Amino acid sequence: MKRHIATLTGSMLIVTIALVSLAFSRDDGGDIRYTEPVIGVIFSHEVHVDDNGFACEDCHDDPFEMEALAAQEDPNFTMKGLAEGLYCGMCHDGDTAFSSETQCATCHEGVKGYRLATGEGKTGAHH
Repeated sequence: MKRHIATLTGSMLIVTIALVSLAFSRDDGGDIRYTEPVIGVIFSHEVHVDDNGFACEDCHDDPFEMEALAAQEDPNFTMKGLAEGLYCGMCHDGDTAFSSETQCATCHEGVKGYRLATGEGKTGAHH
């Protein structure tokens, strides 16, 4: 009888851990940090999926492959390409979403205003 209780308790513990892990796991893709053609371009799945309600199929496999960072292998994955409506520019055209030619600090780390644009500068902490 003790063996059955131990087995049942162990099984319940495993199921509980699995459910808690599932509840806290992110299935929105997380952040993608592009390093080519420039370092420090961030794509937030949370903003696009959770906050704005896009589905995976809205961007995958057109204009983006499912494999993270595959776009940066394309020579058209540039600001010029975006201005021509490729990749992010497909939506970030100034009508559907803010233009990819404005609000640089929203996507590019390391430019003036990035911390404020992403909310990282709103802590109220003093230097």
